Amino acid sequence: MAVSHWLLAPALLLLPFVAYVSAQQGCSVNNTQPSVNENNPSGYVVTTVHLESGFSVTIDPNSPDYGFFTLQGSELQLTQSVDYEKNTLLIVYLICHYPDGETDSLQILVTIVNVNDNSPVFQETNITQAVPEDTKVNATIIARESLSATDGDLDVIYYELTTVVPDTEGYFAIRGLNNPELYLQKALNYEKFNWTMLLLYGRDRPAGSNDTNTATATINIFIEQADTRPPWFLPCSFINTDKSICISSPYTGRVTIFEMSTEPLTLQPGPVYAVDPDYTLNEKIVYSIVGGDTDNVFSVDADTGNLTMNKAVASADSFLLQVMATQVNNIQKYSVATVEILVINKSNYTPYFESKIYNGMVSVGLNPGSFVYQADHPSSPLMITAVDDDFPDKINPDIEYYIKNSTDFTTTRDGFILTSVTLQTPQTVTIEAVGKDTVTLEETSTVIVVVVHATAVTPSAKAHTVQDMAALGGTLSALLLLALVFLGVMIYKQHRKPGKSLLGEKVFLLYFSKEISRGYSNESYEQDEHPDVSTKQPEMSENRSVQSTPPVLEQPVPSFPSSNAQETGSLSKASIASTITYDQEENEEGQAEETKQEKEVKSILKTDRQVSDDGYKAVWFKTDVDPEAGETVEVIENNVSDGDNDSDQDLQNREEEEEDYDKDDHYV
Repeated sequence: MAVSHWLLAPALLLLPFVAYVSAQQGCSVNNTQPSVNENNPSGYVVTTVHLESGFSVTIDPNSPDYGFFTLQGSELQLTQSVDYEKNTLLIVYLICHYPDGETDSLQILVTIVNVNDNSPVFQETNITQAVPEDTKVNATIIARESLSATDGDLDVIYYELTTVVPDTEGYFAIRGLNNPELYLQKALNYEKFNWTMLLLYGRDRPAGSNDTNTATATINIFIEQADTRPPWFLPCSFINTDKSICISSPYTGRVTIFEMSTEPLTLQPGPVYAVDPDYTLNEKIVYSIVGGDTDNVFSVDADTGNLTMNKAVASADSFLLQVMATQVNNIQKYSVATVEILVINKSNYTPYFESKIYNGMVSVGLNPGSFVYQADHPSSPLMITAVDDDFPDKINPDIEYYIKNSTDFTTTRDGFILTSVTLQTPQTVTIEAVGKDTVTLEETSTVIVVVVHATAVTPSAKAHTVQDMAALGGTLSALLLLALVFLGVMIYKQHRKPGKSLLGEKVFLLYFSKEISRGYSNESYEQDEHPDVSTKQPEMSENRSVQSTPPVLEQPVPSFPSSNAQETGSLSKASIASTITYDQEENEEGQAEETKQEKEVKSILKTDRQVSDDGYKAVWFKTDVDPEAGETVEVIENNVSDGDNDSDQDLQNREEEEEDYDKDDHYV
């Protein structure tokens, strides 16, 4: 019979006394309180009995744990293995027989020592749990009661959680070292992973200790996709690594002005189409136009997203439609895409290449970007051209070219064929070139046969690249600019030269002067609608006009360049006079603004006299003046030096030339 631990204390108090008595009675043991490790082998010696002469000892059959012991000579042995989890204390009584036949009892208490011979045990070693994708962070996934382990040795259990599947670490954790409750530590993403495996360890000793027993439980977590994202228009591009956000490009289409298509519009990069990114749910999506449809020209099919026309477009203005895709089960899950509709003119003809086959040649070893030359004209770059009969000159500026089936060659916008790599091997290459109308999207194609030579195309010809041609063009432009600057300087100098008199020594120079504090200075003419005596009129108040008649003054001869100095100096001061007549009209209209008097410039050299009017200034020869007319004039005598042999006819011709000169806005 096993003895409970609570009975052990009173028994231990009696041991010294019993041992003492037994020693006096002739029967004794080395230790009346021996200890034995559990799981002992059979025949394990508990203690040794010492007997005096004439004494003997036996095991009392009434001992509580009689069946566990036996005496082998003087040794008290265990007959079987003991288990601490079943028996923690064994009690046995020894009967000491005296020589005179009397007996005495000797009590032995055997303590069973616990040995860590049991591993922790989980209730379930393989657990499967489904977790919705939208589970809140810090929510409990599996309760503590379902994950706790038990230990036969009644030890405290220490837990540890690890993740088996790569790239799924950090999403799940346990509450503590001795608390195995599993909870969500980071938000889930079904697109990133939808399953992971966890291993939960239970140890009866802290990690790193010796003599540790460990239990393991496997936890499989399956992520269930939730309706967390709005629709995506396709095609789209992911902008983050976990592929949770996908951005679509605008759609583009074309319609012909004044024409209504009965078929769904063709769009680029494809038809309007949206999907539910929570694809395991795949909620139904409907489409609608929510903006940009001026005059209700377009319609969209709610189920397919196809765009159709309600009527023809009467304006060349483009449309920028806004198409919305919405989940039927949740109107708050929606996305909006833009659809640009270009309005173009009708195309009656498709572009085409006048030549179905082009032949070119190029040499190996040239840098990328080198020209391919015409096979029959090795000095001329090969150029392909597509024509369009919709244009009067057949030149469509919206056609662009590209090479369809080769990466070794490319083409410029103008149709020149270039190398895109350094060609290494002589060969004959057949490539397909395409001309595409970027407005109507019509295409045409042609074939180019390029012979790649091992040597240069021509012995003296150098293959020029686009960069070479650009440098040459820049040099020519600079030279042209310098030529234009030089020409401008020459024209400027020519116009800056003082005009020579068309009448030679018989010319009459008229100067308009303005009186200032330092005297009179020459002013140049300004030809207005009504030229006045000077370029600037005196300031007048609103109700006041000033009329001034300055005296006739001799003006000094202006300085000329050295080439004209001698000719100008030969003029006699007595033969040239300046006649200045200032006429002004009063303008009393009572307006607040100042008015400027503009007078027409008229010829000042006449052989016939005319009646003067306001603003008219003239000089007549003496023979044409009628003194009886009562007009105030200044007459210039014809007293040119005798050395002047010009005839009257020459004078008349020069006067006519000067009139023409005045008409061209040249002033003497």
